[in-house]
Amino acid sequence: MLDHRTPVGRAIDIALLALNLLFVGVFVAQTYPLSPATRTALWYTEVAIAGVFAVEYVLRLYGAADRLAEATDPYTVVDLVSVVPTLTAALALGPAVAANVGFLRAVRVVRVLRFYRFTRDEEFFFGTVEVNTLRGVKLLLTVQVIFFVGAGLFYSAEVSTNPGIANFGDAFYYMVIALSTVGFGDIVPRTRAGRWVTVAGVFAAIVLVPYQARKVVRAWTTDSVRGVTCPDCGLTGHDLDASHCKACGHVIYQEYESDE
Repeated sequence: MLDHRTPVGRAIDIALLALNLLFVGVFVAQTYPLSPATRTALWYTEVAIAGVFAVEYVLRLYGAADRLAEATDPYTVVDLVSVVPTLTAALALGPAVAANVGFLRAVRVVRVLRFYRFTRDEEFFFGTVEVNTLRGVKLLLTVQVIFFVGAGLFYSAEVSTNPGIANFGDAFYYMVIALSTVGFGDIVPRTRAGRWVTVAGVFAAIVLVPYQARKVVRAWTTDSVRGVTCPDCGLTGHDLDASHCKACGHVIYQEYESDE
């Protein structure tokens, strides 16, 4: 991350966040019926933002103390992957071809993962946040990323064959309904790729959301206990106002403040 503690660093990070939002918004907008002029303007906007992110990527590598470690950092890898499809299309294919290449259209959805870079530590644009707050933000972001990435991939797989998928909004609606196990049945996968995207989304929701939620719950529970060790059985971790060990009943002594 850039230095949030300086005005210049904070301004650059805010600008990058705004470009991130615009970058994702362009992807969503391009899935809707648009006039040729609007579609062309969005394409040039996408290429310009990708160019800014590419320059940022190069500068980050150049200024890193350990360039190999920086290049292999997951956040940096996501930054690179998010702009490669757009830059590849701009240099070799052009907007008309890029819009119809399913692979490039699908990979572009990973640009939403760039938002994780802004939750890397407790330093934000407006100051430092608590660790528990940061965990909560990551949990919410994880849920949104699963929905968004799943919707983007499902749209890319189904848009040409599924009459129920006309734009990104339709795909997002389907992923929310499918992953929340409601399953109205008004939209169903028509392609094998669409089915596997749904399966992958369900597995991601089952694994990643509880993983992030467990960190939040663990932080809440550890805040309510203290690391006092029972001298008899050795159990560590008792309620703040406990006078006896909850395992063996041995008397323990700990200092705490009364709520009264």
